[in-house]
Amino acid sequence: MQFPKALLTLRGETFLDNLIRTFHGECEPVIAVLGHETDRIRSGIRLKDHVEFVVNPRPERGQLTSLQCALAALPSRCEAVMFTPVDYPAIQRSTVIALKQGIYSSEALVAIPRYNGQRGHPVCATRPVIRELLALPEDGSARDVIHANRDRTVYVDVDDPGIASDADDREAYRRLQALAEQQ
Repeated sequence: MQFPKALLTLRGETFLDNLIRTFHGECEPVIAVLGHETDRIRSGIRLKDHVEFVVNPRPERGQLTSLQCALAALPSRCEAVMFTPVDYPAIQRSTVIALKQGIYSSEALVAIPRYNGQRGHPVCATRPVIRELLALPEDGSARDVIHANRDRTVYVDVDDPGIASDADDREAYRRLQALAEQQ
C-alpha cells in the first residue's frame, strides 16, 4: 500500500483507532505492536490513552514476531487474548463480546468468529495456546498452533462481515470502505 495500514482511514478514523475503539472496554490491556514508522503511527492515533504500544525490534521477520511481542507484553493475570492484524478494522464490538462469551462458556482453548461459514479475525486464545505461540521458532506459523488445537476450538457465528474483510491492497481497501458505508 506504500502507506502504513494502521493510518489508513475507515469511517473517519484510522484503522488502528477503529480497532482500539472496538476492543477497549472489552479487553484489557489493548496492545498495538508497531514495527515500521513507529513515530508516524503513534502521532497519527487519537486513542493513545486506550492502548499500550509495543515495538517489534525485528518487524522484517514477519507477523509472528509481532504477535510474540504482544503476547510477551501481556500481564500474567490475562487468561486469554484476542489478536488480529491491523488490516481488519471493521470488526464489530459485538464480535469481541461473542468471542469472550464463547471462550468462557466452553472448555475451548481457541475461539474463532464465523460469518456465513467463513472464519476470520480476531482469534481468541487461552493461556495454554499463548504459551505455544510464544514457543514457536521465528519460521513457525501461528496458524499451525491454531490448527493443532482445532479439536479444542469453538466457532462463534456472528453477524459481522468485518471479520473476513481485510485491506491487503488498494482494491480490497475500496471494498472495505464500501462495506463500511453499508453498515
